[in-house]
Amino acid sequence: MKKGVHPEYMKAIVRCSCGETFVTRSTRSELHVEICSQCHPFYTGRQKLVDTGGRVERFRRRYAQHLETKSKSSKKS
Repeated sequence: MKKGVHPEYMKAIVRCSCGETFVTRSTRSELHVEICSQCHPFYTGRQKLVDTGGRVERFRRRYAQHLETKSKSSKKS
């Protein structure tokens, strides 16, 4: 490898939002992640539903409105 071209590769501490920490190697000294192997549903086998900003409720309201307009239009015919 050429000298001075490549970034320094050092030990890095990875911190997850669940509180888990582990050490790996990276060009950064610290990394912050939202999901790790300790809390990811694929690895834990537990279902974790993340409702960001009420997306599920917003979908249910829209779908209910769609069904109402559909039933009203079928009654008119």
